[in-house]
Amino acid sequence: MLRFAPSPTGDMHIGNLRVALFNHILSKQLKENLIIRIEDTDKEQNIEGKDKEILEILGLFSIDFTQVLYQSENIKHHVQMAMQLILKKKAFNCFCTDEKLELSREQAKDEGKPYRYDSYCEILPDSAVIDNENPFTVRIKMPENNIKFTDKLKGEFDFTPFDIDSFIILRKDKTPTYNYACAVDDMLCNISTVIRGEDHLSNTPKQIHIRQSLGYDQEINYIHLPIILNLETGEKMSKRDDASSVKWLVDEGFLPAAVANYLVLLGYNPPTEIFTVEEAIEWFDISKISKAPAKFDIAKLKFINREHIKMIDEMRLSKLIGFADKDIGKLAKIYIEECNTIKEIKQKIDAIFSQKETLENFEEEFLKLKDCLQNAPFIDGFDELKKYITAQTKLKGNNLFMPLRFALTGVTNGPNLSEIYPLIKNYLGEII
Repeated sequence: MLRFAPSPTGDMHIGNLRVALFNHILSKQLKENLIIRIEDTDKEQNIEGKDKEILEILGLFSIDFTQVLYQSENIKHHVQMAMQLILKKKAFNCFCTDEKLELSREQAKDEGKPYRYDSYCEILPDSAVIDNENPFTVRIKMPENNIKFTDKLKGEFDFTPFDIDSFIILRKDKTPTYNYACAVDDMLCNISTVIRGEDHLSNTPKQIHIRQSLGYDQEINYIHLPIILNLETGEKMSKRDDASSVKWLVDEGFLPAAVANYLVLLGYNPPTEIFTVEEAIEWFDISKISKAPAKFDIAKLKFINREHIKMIDEMRLSKLIGFADKDIGKLAKIYIEECNTIKEIKQKIDAIFSQKETLENFEEEFLKLKDCLQNAPFIDGFDELKKYITAQTKLKGNNLFMPLRFALTGVTNGPNLSEIYPLIKNYLGEII
């Protein structure tokens, strides 16, 4: 069993989508189920509706999953297992106030040392714990031995007990902390492989320690993916980068197939540059991803997007821009060389059907040509159209072609009218 575990606290990030795609691919290769676990236990950070938005995006990218779970539904199990740990003396109640803990952090900072819990409450006698009515958290005891694991991409890791510390597993309101909830839920679902970003690397030994303390010994394979950097700044892609939001990319007219293609391509050397996720399932080897951070290049994504637009059949393309006409799909493909996205192509098509009152420097010619076209019979070919207009208006050269182009396309430059007219002739009355 594999899992993708997003939090409903904001827009889905391209790094999250990359993790989801790799989980999808690996689940198909291993012939194991993929579950979606919405990590919603941090109620203050959750944004209403983001869980549904996440699921919609996964559907848009054709990511198959067998079940959707909400982490908050498992809180009773989190509390029960914390009680087990306390009874086994592997966890303890911590009555330290926020002020005391902050003082310890400041002292460690002043001494130039990393902060670690001082184990004050771990050694409290049972009587002091039972009679204590103060609010408390629950902390898991620091491990006695090093926690070791092998990352399938990055190799061997060895964390000391000091690295792990006696960390909080239940907050004062008895809701689980991230690492505790994640470890327990992976255990409850018998997760076999965890794919996530390398920013979670330091969480892994803590989660292993939790499961070992609970007596769970099934090994989980870990794969921590390198971060994605902004090509221009060299910094990690963040919420400040528009292109980091999957919703923004889709709204801007990037095809899900193209975005998926690009994210699989990042840090990987595939047999071909343009492919579908279904094709990638046949040859993708997650162990061959580069260990170095990947750089997000929007220009490269635009190129890949154009290539995927070229592969779409004309009827489907026309529907993406609001029509259901193969000719409009063919018209859209004429604009591919000067457009990168569906949104940009739609703007070209919208300009064709826009209201056109006059054309600067060609006011008289435009009105004459517009009147001619409004009264023209149906004309099949562009050459015949030119002959008809010339005969009716006596316009020639630039005085003919500038207003004609503007009347037909809403702009004064672009592809040859001889290519465009056959595809819009049936809409000529509406256009004019």
